[in-house]
Amino acid sequence: MASSQRGHRAPLGFPAADKGAQALRLSEYEKVLTPIVIVLAPCYNANIFLIGGIFVVSFLLAIIYLSFISLGLPDGLLGAAWPSMQPDMGVSVGAAGAVSMTIAGCTIISSLASDRLIRRFGTGLVTAVSVAMTAAALIGFSMTREYWMLFLWALPYGLGAGSVDTALNNFVALHYEARHMSWLHCMWGLGATAGPYVVGFCLTNGMGWPAGYRTIGIVQFLLTAVLFFSLPMWKKKITAQWDGEKVEGRTRSIREILTMPGAKQVLIAFFCYCAVETTTGLWGSSYMVGYRGISPEKAAAWISLFYLGITLGRGGCGFIAGRLSDRALIRLGEGVILTGLVMVILPAPELVLCTGLLLVGIGCAPIYPSIIHSTPDNFGRDASQSIMGVQMASAYVGSTFMPPIVGAVVGKFGMWLYPAILLGIAVAMLLMTEWLRRIKSREGCTVSAQMN
Repeated sequence: MASSQRGHRAPLGFPAADKGAQALRLSEYEKVLTPIVIVLAPCYNANIFLIGGIFVVSFLLAIIYLSFISLGLPDGLLGAAWPSMQPDMGVSVGAAGAVSMTIAGCTIISSLASDRLIRRFGTGLVTAVSVAMTAAALIGFSMTREYWMLFLWALPYGLGAGSVDTALNNFVALHYEARHMSWLHCMWGLGATAGPYVVGFCLTNGMGWPAGYRTIGIVQFLLTAVLFFSLPMWKKKITAQWDGEKVEGRTRSIREILTMPGAKQVLIAFFCYCAVETTTGLWGSSYMVGYRGISPEKAAAWISLFYLGITLGRGGCGFIAGRLSDRALIRLGEGVILTGLVMVILPAPELVLCTGLLLVGIGCAPIYPSIIHSTPDNFGRDASQSIMGVQMASAYVGSTFMPPIVGAVVGKFGMWLYPAILLGIAVAMLLMTEWLRRIKSREGCTVSAQMN
């Protein structure tokens, strides 16, 4: 399970110039992307050299990072904007849960279908079309003034996220070190942090919540253009490898996956993690406004501390991932989440509340990427693509059902229950990951005994 036990995984699809670099002659499309990649590459640890007219860069990795920025941008918008959207549409506070459930439900469908879609159309095209669908949905949200219309735009919003999420996560888990997985999800956090800030800026300056959605939608369309320009780079057939060994994968049924040792535990852990992350982001602003008496403008800005914590945490985890195992990073994150939630629960000054939200985000940082990165080790390289789709679906089940359930509970009994519910879910996640660790530890002991 430990990432430090793995060998170097060279990115595939490029002729190697040496150990850490891939050489590509500039096509017309790559000339368009070159200035963007030059700016972004130092953040992604991409290797860039200019040798005899050959531009050496891990273009594909940079494109994957751009894709995850686009995935993160819309994720915090609904929670940040809802205190202002809710009175405009004349619905209850808990009505946001149904919209969130619709988005996540569509994402579950596309996650489960991702294996077949990617085999048929390729990762590049699936990614580009998915981001375009999300961009169109965001523009639709900005033009919506009736509650029921949110559900229409929630369909492309959710369908656009599932397949690309599964494909890119599995590709990086197979072919890149743990630090890249952390930094990849750090880019998601960068987008998720920017979203609430944009909404807060628009509200503070009197532009209204539609301007926030419209701004992010335009940014998404720009990223879509970059992805379509990059399509020729994705069209090379990439054969999956792991340290030089060919991986022969096949599609596995859900029933087959559930019989794997530890599969049920990791699926529940994903459910709990996504429930904590989504519920924190969706109801955090409403908790601050409805229970702590904080203004909507300030609450929209403060909930972004949660996403900022995720972003900073994943950036930092990228530097220590080579020194700590995936298992150790998961444990560390769970401990920080529990500490942050206790601070949110305490009837303390606003500074303690803000610090607690930041800590919850920092604690979330290593858990998702570390569980994903350990998937090939836990269940086998040949099964990783199939189980990755089911893992993503399980995570989105948590996103689908927990926000409306929590919304119904706090609507009936009061917002004071919000952090206590999150604390209970976080404890369940801790129990599941520890159970998974014991199962895999026993498997390792059995293999060692058989070898001896």
